[in-house]
Amino acid sequence: MADTSDFRNGLIIKFKNDLYTITEFQHVKPGKGGAFVRSTLKNLRTGKVLDRKS
Repeated sequence: MADTSDFRNGLIIKFKNDLYTITEFQHVKPGKGGAFVRSTLKNLRTGKVLDRKS
């Protein structure tokens, strides 16, 4: 299981029973609240692009 600290461009992960490749990710540290990772995932089967915050 990949953790957000393992993210890198081109990494292929299984998410919601489909395979996705990470096309972009950014570690965000807002002034208020905890840090998070914003990532863009592309479905390898359909080509659909998702923007996720984790």
